[in-house]
Amino acid sequence: MPKEIKNNILQKPFSRRALLKGGALGLASLALPVGNADASVWEAFLQKHFKEMNDDELQSVIKRMEKEYAEKYNVNFNIKSTKPLPGTLFGYGLDVSRCIGCRRCVYACVKENNQSMEPQIHWITVLRFKKGEKWVSSLEEAEVYYAPPEVPEEGHFYMPVQCQQCENPPCVKVCPTQATWKERDGIVVVDYNWCIGCRYCMAACPYGARHFNWGQPNRAKQEYNTETHYLGNRPRYKGVVEKCTFCIQRTRENPGRYPACVEICPVGARKFGNLLDPDSEIRYCIENKRVFRLKEDLNTSPKFYYFFAT
Repeated sequence: MPKEIKNNILQKPFSRRALLKGGALGLASLALPVGNADASVWEAFLQKHFKEMNDDELQSVIKRMEKEYAEKYNVNFNIKSTKPLPGTLFGYGLDVSRCIGCRRCVYACVKENNQSMEPQIHWITVLRFKKGEKWVSSLEEAEVYYAPPEVPEEGHFYMPVQCQQCENPPCVKVCPTQATWKERDGIVVVDYNWCIGCRYCMAACPYGARHFNWGQPNRAKQEYNTETHYLGNRPRYKGVVEKCTFCIQRTRENPGRYPACVEICPVGARKFGNLLDPDSEIRYCIENKRVFRLKEDLNTSPKFYYFFAT
């Protein structure tokens, strides 16, 4: 099979969308004779949903993906499928009074999660507000593209926004292919091989936390993070929707690591831990700080908590 045809087939959102229109129509739109397709292409094209695969099937899929990525990016990826840790429900805290708006979290996230560099995709957006203005009801009008000589700026404060990992996520309800769902540890994930790029989830998310992938990662070979998770930071296909996963490739390890944005924060404004552990730092913050959650009236029940130190 010509390489350019094979690469087109591996753009899952478009080929799978074509298949959903009907078998004959789907094959016609692919312009690919059935008899000429090699096994790996059709295995990818007709791949089961993540939740339907048994362990052997999942490992077979991962092995095939690692081979495809090695050929495409000329680097060897390790794709994990680590399951949720027992007795764990992840929660996140952010001290608004400490955040200095430096955006180190934004770029640590980009580096860790193999996001597209051109065009740039940021899973974290840092909003800037003037002190004293009504900000809770006007998040959409907040300044995003601020560029001061240095931060923090006098008379301003900052509030980063990312996926709130809702307990009642509206994005999950609207997905027509069930490509996104909430896991037992509270992380809302995406099976990129089943996402058709319809962007219903983007419209449903009240936090602007989902992002359409317009391009390939476009990174130098040495810039890829090769330690990945099937439901997290593995390279995405052009045309799928992606989002923060609390660095699932880190946090589900035993012992787990903090998300990259938590590690990089120079002022310790970000907190992360197990909501079910009464001795965790996140539980302490929730129980002892002035805590609020974004748009609580929508009944999404975010597991992302904002608070003030005093």
